[in-house]
Amino acid sequence: MAAERLFEMRLAARPDRLRLLRCTLRDAASLAGLASDEVERVVLAANEACMNIIQHAYKDQADGEVVVEAIDNDVDLELRFIDFAPPINASACRPRDLGDVRPGGLGTHFMQEVMDEVRYSRLEADDGNCLVMKKYKNK
Repeated sequence: MAAERLFEMRLAARPDRLRLLRCTLRDAASLAGLASDEVERVVLAANEACMNIIQHAYKDQADGEVVVEAIDNDVDLELRFIDFAPPINASACRPRDLGDVRPGGLGTHFMQEVMDEVRYSRLEADDGNCLVMKKYKNK
């Protein structure tokens, strides 16, 4: 089977828009064949990815935009998150030590724990960022 784009969505970089993503992604991940428990975990990871973009890349500025794509490949569900914020330092996108107990800051940990691949890159024109996360099927 060839790769199939399940959806592409443009969202205002605002937390109140993430419900749209969660509902759409839940259906898309099910269509891609993920088990129901994995669907919920993928939705959590995607929500955390978008919140990180909103809070850290756009610094809570309401005029940002996030493009989310879901692609059903033969072996995985691939999620792409594209923003147009200033380029981030990808090496700084690491989970903090879990022994550092304090509120917030666990999004990157959840993303890496749930997803099988997590990759950050800059857009070619150097005016944004791309996050690609993959969840392997039948794992």
